[in-house]
Amino acid sequence: MNRLILLVESRIRGDVYVRFGGELPKTHRSNTAGRWMLSLPLKSVNNLVRDAVKVRNTILMIGEISDIYVTNFQLMLRDENYTAEELSAIAFGYTKLLEESNDVLREMKDVVNITTLSMTDKERMDVVDRCYNRVRRYRNLVMYYTNKNISVSYLRSRKKNDMDRVLALYGGRNERYW
Repeated sequence: MNRLILLVESRIRGDVYVRFGGELPKTHRSNTAGRWMLSLPLKSVNNLVRDAVKVRNTILMIGEISDIYVTNFQLMLRDENYTAEELSAIAFGYTKLLEESNDVLREMKDVVNITTLSMTDKERMDVVDRCYNRVRRYRNLVMYYTNKNISVSYLRSRKKNDMDRVLALYGGRNERYW
């Protein structure tokens, strides 16, 4: 009998147990079909990198929400189509949206800054995913809120035949996003 002396490698995947190597040629690894796949450590590193990108994008979206508020509310303050009470109500709406997105950021900060080992990596990744999706929803909601408020001014200016001033204030055809 022809014997090979090699190291033995065993793998368990699902319900299948496979043994490569050993003493007999029929169990030698060269007799198996090779497949390229990420190993478990690489998959977990890939997930961690993906979630690190989501954390960065979440923080950037919070900044984007703040920029949308500051930029557009300053323009709304210069718009004659809003009353002081309406501007106060618009500012209150922006404040609520900013507070809620800031709460999500705080929740993610507690998970990202590991102070205890009470959560598994999967639980942390799930929280990061949930926070990312919530902040993205808040960003979209802030954009919608801004667009609706600007459209109110646009409709009022159209009644007054003063659309050129509103279009100049909020941007020309190529600049406006609403």
